[in-house]
Amino acid sequence: MKRTMTALAALGFGMMTSAAWAGDVRVMWYSDGVEGEVIADLLNRFMEQNPDINVILDNVAYKVVQEQLQIQLEAGTGPDIARVTNLKALASHWLDLTPHLQDPAYWEANFGDYADWMREDGSTAINGFLTQLTLTGGFANKTLFEQAGVAIPGDDATWDDWIAAASEVQASQQTAAAFAIDRSGHRISGPNASYGANYIGPDRAPLPVDAGTKAFAEKLVAWTNDGKMLKDTWVSASGSTYRAAADDFINAAIPFYYSGSWQVANLSTKIGDGFDWVATGSPCGTAGCSGLGGGAGLVAIKYTQNPEDVAKVMEYLGSAAVVKEFSERTLFLPAHKGVASAGGLAWASEDPNVGPALDKFVEASGDIVPAAAALPAWKWGSAYYGALANRISQVMAGELTLDDAYARIDADVAEAVAAAGGN
Repeated sequence: MKRTMTALAALGFGMMTSAAWAGDVRVMWYSDGVEGEVIADLLNRFMEQNPDINVILDNVAYKVVQEQLQIQLEAGTGPDIARVTNLKALASHWLDLTPHLQDPAYWEANFGDYADWMREDGSTAINGFLTQLTLTGGFANKTLFEQAGVAIPGDDATWDDWIAAASEVQASQQTAAAFAIDRSGHRISGPNASYGANYIGPDRAPLPVDAGTKAFAEKLVAWTNDGKMLKDTWVSASGSTYRAAADDFINAAIPFYYSGSWQVANLSTKIGDGFDWVATGSPCGTAGCSGLGGGAGLVAIKYTQNPEDVAKVMEYLGSAAVVKEFSERTLFLPAHKGVASAGGLAWASEDPNVGPALDKFVEASGDIVPAAAALPAWKWGSAYYGALANRISQVMAGELTLDDAYARIDADVAEAVAAAGGN
């Protein structure tokens, strides 16, 4: 029987190469919440309808996608399809699906607004589609705030206001820290932009670390040194390794958590009725109250041996009915124009926290400042994010001063540009 196969990240890396047999399509997939279960169900349905195509689903950790996929791609191997977030940086490895699609105009009409996020600059290729739109933002443990007698800050509250309020909750409820931000340069880039940061020069080359980036970095390091920021989130990993603090929020170890809309399903599933929580939008800096938009993209890999079969899988997953069901079941905001404009999404959740949280992220999407809005389609975003996470965590660990970190961030990014030939 045809079946969807799942490979553990630790054991399956060596097998995650392009399908060698006609009719086989291998998909590398990571999950933040329940989407791994949903995609497996959808793909099993696809195989029932298309018995000549066998889809092999490798469910891996996000770290595998971030750290191992590029190695495979540079060797001209890898899966046939992959779910990734560093869409622009790896764009040279994506397959142009256009000649293999039955209706390219459908893709341009429904996914075209975000196509440049995964294309090489100047290209008109159709490489895939966003599995969801995302936006960075905060979450507050409403129950802990109420037990501490501390009011949740309002929409115009600054980062200082939020950390002050969360620190009161920390002191009252004896939590491990007041807050945490995921260990990710991407995650701090919305706050950086809220303080006026801009990474992109007029020629689209990376700019040196500016006053806006320094302003938030200095706050983040100071909060960490004061025990307000959960230090382990950043210093327990090295390099550009991603580390989320979702479990700390789920376990009520912190009253305030800055992550993003993709966590809604995860929080709902794992918190259950343990406590009430709310989405908060992004706190304000001196230049705005911005999060950073983005999304995970499902892209076809150009090294595939079976482009026609890959296109059939992508057409199925990108169809309006499947996108709608995937969005409803995963609690993700759809990146399909037709599905989004039609409305009427029936979120698959009885959790009273979920609907208002998703609505809050939709509302906060109107607060994205221009410098942040430009980042998802910028080629050097991933290089900049990685350097930020690596060097700022070294400051938190006492290995560098902030001034040293700024210089090394600039050097790291320049090295990445040079290694890519400056293109």
